[in-house]
Amino acid sequence: MIDIVGDEHDTGPPGRRNPTSTLLKNLRHDLPASVVVFLVAVPLSLGVAHAAGAPLLAGLISAVVGGVVASLFGASVLQVSGPSAALTIVIAETISAFGWAATCAITAAAGVVQILFGVSRVARAALAISPAIVHGLLAGIGLILVLGQLHVVLGGVAGSSTIANILALPGRIVGHHDQAALVGVVTVGVLLAWTRMPRSVRRVPGPLAAVALATGLSVAAGLDLPRVDLPNGLPGLGFVPEAPSGSWAAIIAAVLSIALIASLESLLSAVSIDKLRDGPRTDLNRELIGQGLANVAAGSLGGFPVTGVVVRTMTNFEAGARTRASAILHSVWILGCCLFLAGALRLIPLAALAGLLVYVGAKLVNVTNLREVRRHGDLPVYLATLLGAVAVNLLTGVAAGIAVALALMLRRMLFSGIHVEQDGSRTRVVIEGALTFLSVPRLTTVLAEVPARSEVTLELFVDYLDHAAFDCLRGWQRAYERAGGVVIVDEIGHPWFERGKAGVPTVRRGVASRVVPRWLAPWSEWQAEHLELPSQRGGSVPLCRGASEFQRRTAPLLRSTWDGLANGQQPHTLFVTCGDARIVPNLITTSGPGDLFTVRNIGNLVPHAGAEADFSVGAAIEYAVGLLNVREVVVCGHSGCGAMKALLGDAPTGLAHLGGWLRHGEATMRRQASEGPVLLDGARPAQEGDRLALHNVVQQLENLRSYPVVEAALARGELRLTGMYFDVGKANVYLLDAAHRSFTSAASPVKS
Repeated sequence: MIDIVGDEHDTGPPGRRNPTSTLLKNLRHDLPASVVVFLVAVPLSLGVAHAAGAPLLAGLISAVVGGVVASLFGASVLQVSGPSAALTIVIAETISAFGWAATCAITAAAGVVQILFGVSRVARAALAISPAIVHGLLAGIGLILVLGQLHVVLGGVAGSSTIANILALPGRIVGHHDQAALVGVVTVGVLLAWTRMPRSVRRVPGPLAAVALATGLSVAAGLDLPRVDLPNGLPGLGFVPEAPSGSWAAIIAAVLSIALIASLESLLSAVSIDKLRDGPRTDLNRELIGQGLANVAAGSLGGFPVTGVVVRTMTNFEAGARTRASAILHSVWILGCCLFLAGALRLIPLAALAGLLVYVGAKLVNVTNLREVRRHGDLPVYLATLLGAVAVNLLTGVAAGIAVALALMLRRMLFSGIHVEQDGSRTRVVIEGALTFLSVPRLTTVLAEVPARSEVTLELFVDYLDHAAFDCLRGWQRAYERAGGVVIVDEIGHPWFERGKAGVPTVRRGVASRVVPRWLAPWSEWQAEHLELPSQRGGSVPLCRGASEFQRRTAPLLRSTWDGLANGQQPHTLFVTCGDARIVPNLITTSGPGDLFTVRNIGNLVPHAGAEADFSVGAAIEYAVGLLNVREVVVCGHSGCGAMKALLGDAPTGLAHLGGWLRHGEATMRRQASEGPVLLDGARPAQEGDRLALHNVVQQLENLRSYPVVEAALARGELRLTGMYFDVGKANVYLLDAAHRSFTSAASPVKS
């Protein structure tokens, strides 16, 4: 998801700093970055204006205004704004319908709409549009651009529509090619080859190199070609946009088209650069206000519409820019170029700009984005947007994409995971996802497939269950049971169905109580609470039911994990704990298969290495530390421990093996008698058995040191000993702070 914050700062960490030194430090990075962006922006600005049929100077005006106004008033620190290829098609159509002066007024009006977008804080809503629609729209624009400019590159003129360009392209390819075709092909060839050049060569931006080489070739060969037509000096400030005349519907459509496309590309560019840079995220609403002000200024001065441009923004970042000063300085260099280097710009052939636009348009059809869209199952949305944009117009493409996206969403809801599975003689109906009135036709079809008068398990793993779906399930269950069948409701997560049957349906997800997933809660407890048949409630629960549940639901999720463990184990921890059924080591340590080498016994005792008897614990210690090379040994005690109660005199009689084993706990009794109290969160536990359990953990850690393999690993710094205590009633884990003779909450663990 995209993080949106209310404020954005260019500065670093808070504190007193010298503003002059900070400015100079950042300027060391911003100044060279601005030069690189300037070299990329000039040919692109001219090419975009040429492709749209706008005055070429309009592209440069847009680059200057975008770099200054959008950078000063927008929120993105590194965003570089200017004319974008994404707007060439809609601007070309607008110029054709209303003329250039009226198009400038429409651009200014689109800027006002963008400001209203930002003030009303709808940037977040704009990002709700599927990425498949955004990428499909950009790909459609790129395809239109390529198909139109290819005719110019090959020495012809672009047709009036994309379909006409497609039909005429084969004849253009095999037809006669003049000098313009040579220049255009050279431009495209240089751009394609530039990415394979050595890094030292690629310090010169590809667009600049391609246009410069093509221009040099045309001048050296004395080619007579149409070239960039710029006025002598900048136009005066007397330019006044004209109010468009004609259909109000067409005018409003043009304004909204420019505002929406410019806003989408600007937001896409800002979000893309946020993913790469450190610091606060961009306030996207403020960025829209800045882009809107830039378009008001650009339209008023006779410039092309402004957007945040991904190509220039990424170039700015890769060149090492630190602040918005880089974008502002790049505008200064463009302005200086217009004033003092206009003669050099007039040498650029228009065919070279067309070749540059073919390359830029092809880059908009991003294969990586296409693969990502396909992986998410949204390829139909992408294709619908692209085809609609190419065949009709851009707004039609967006509308087609939204329509297909909604259709896919409805289909996924209609055909949510509802299916029948046979389990021997039993039948299982599995229902997953949101179950609403839209799913009822599919649900009734599937339920009709269930064999009559058999035992059916109805597995509900649903996010939401509405009234219509609830009535459908309840009606089917009653009818099926009246006909002699048996229905067992197996509801995972929140009991939507059971609560409704009890007369308290849940009508909103927000008020659904939190339910422990059954793979975390005790299986016996879950089954006792959720089984449908009264005869199966309570009493002992066969473990095979839990094994069956594991095999059907959990095993498929963890099969790849166990597959990686099939040839050996490499646990990181030896975990010594009590055999008490309430202690679940993997659960209280958030670990999984292959993590813990576990030793369980009565009282989590570790017999001294010199003591008689138990070879089992000693063998496990030697195996884990000496052969498996675990990095940590944990001894975990717990509250309410029966072994501690037995040591205090509450031992059952007549159990010889238990009595013999508990002799290993006598050292713990001596420690408690001779040492001061061990505290739990700064206090002594109320129960004497729990106080002894704390001493017991400390004593067993000391016993561990009596094993030569442990002592050697500690000496090498390859092993750590950790004391742990679990309060069963509070579900709290505590870790031993040996220096302070206290166990502290694992929420703020002690430093080893």
